[in-house]
Amino acid sequence: MVSILFVCTANRFRSPLAALYFAREIVRRGDVHEIGSASAGTWGVDGLPAMATAVELAKDYSLNLGDHNSRIISEEILSGADLILVMETGLREGIVHEFPAYVDRVFLLTEAVGEPPSDIDDPYGPRQASPTDVAREIIELISKGYDQIIKLARNTASKDG
Repeated sequence: MVSILFVCTANRFRSPLAALYFAREIVRRGDVHEIGSASAGTWGVDGLPAMATAVELAKDYSLNLGDHNSRIISEEILSGADLILVMETGLREGIVHEFPAYVDRVFLLTEAVGEPPSDIDDPYGPRQASPTDVAREIIELISKGYDQIIKLARNTASKDG
């Protein structure tokens, strides 16, 4: 099984939304026995719920983030991921610095779907991006880039395999 890990800062908005939506696409497209999806954060606390705004926005896409508990990346989590999709350049730099063995697996979500590399802003970060816009951007990127993500995940898995 090929495993895809979505990563944001605290694992309470962007990455859990992305992983849950991607998991639904996996089921919808019949890839449930071939592809797995999870999320984690680079900074924060394990075991916290998704942000209330994320839970509410997820409902707009018929997704339930109510049972989500945050996880902070670790060697164990990263070692189980064939592809690591991050929301911001700084997250990629941090992962590669702390866990250099995974440099070939870490990509921005935007570049994984064939878009120019760009950050998906944190709605709780210094730029105060609109949570609604952030959620829409994540959903749209995954919807149109699902096949590219799967192809990239299989390519990175075969390099390690």
